[in-house]
Amino acid sequence: MSAIPITAPQSAVEEKVPQSALTKQRIRSAWIFLAPMLLILALVALEPLGRSIWLSFTDARLDRLGGSGVKFIGLENYFGDYGLFFNRGNLIDPKWAAAVKNTLFFALCSVTLETVLGLIVALVLNAQFTGRALVRTAVLVPWAIPTIVSAKMWDWMLQQQYGIINIVLASLDFDRIAFTTDLPMFSVLLVDVWKTTPFMALLILAALQMLPKDCYEAAQVDGIHPAKVFFRVTLPLIKPALMVAIIFRLLDALRVFDVIYILTGTNQSTISMSGFVRETMISNGYVGAGSAASTVLFLIIALCTLGYMKFSRTNAEG
Repeated sequence: MSAIPITAPQSAVEEKVPQSALTKQRIRSAWIFLAPMLLILALVALEPLGRSIWLSFTDARLDRLGGSGVKFIGLENYFGDYGLFFNRGNLIDPKWAAAVKNTLFFALCSVTLETVLGLIVALVLNAQFTGRALVRTAVLVPWAIPTIVSAKMWDWMLQQQYGIINIVLASLDFDRIAFTTDLPMFSVLLVDVWKTTPFMALLILAALQMLPKDCYEAAQVDGIHPAKVFFRVTLPLIKPALMVAIIFRLLDALRVFDVIYILTGTNQSTISMSGFVRETMISNGYVGAGSAASTVLFLIIALCTLGYMKFSRTNAEG
């Protein structure tokens, strides 16, 4: 009776295969080419980040930042009487809590609206119609305008007495509205959605144009309803690109500053975490406390990025 050969699993065989000399040379060459970029990244990103984290453990003030009066105070900026958390009987400093709530609300609403509208715009631009190239160019105009310029432009348009929007409302016998005063968060969301929806549409459009045509031809032959084709075919196929667009936009929304600062200033109903950092550091001069807030903001963004990477890896393995 002949023995039955036992074959090891393919994964185990692959693990025992040593790297060839060519593979090692390619890895070494890759590190050599990446070294200058990593060095520059360390100088322009890691060094300021490390300095900001260090300052968050000190009582640094703007007027004596470069002097010898800076003292190490540990976690006082985080958990002290005037820190971000456990602040004089409060679980969270009220101003910081308002900034966190405003930022999360802004990020959730803006990303949701921009994703839905961007998907609709991308589907329209992906269709065949006369003048499609011109419409694609026109849609990208809001994204091409710098944020400060677009925010100031909308600030003038929303102005209560002389803004074009209120002039139109008055001509229709409606009351004039002080948008940036009475509806500050709505105004900020309006401007941000107007500017950033083309960015989402562009990313989704790129994914739509990469889809195989045979799936849609087969669905058309079978007489499947377009809505069912969208939810059963299009949406699952563009899901990876859609998730990339969402995480990019989410990370950008969490650190929003310019559009809110231009439209509403330091209004407590709209101030973001970045705005809180700016007010604490620059306006009040508390560099240590501002650095603590910026460190917490960095950790929130890092956790969102790690969560997305974990989610993507799980989906890829599944």
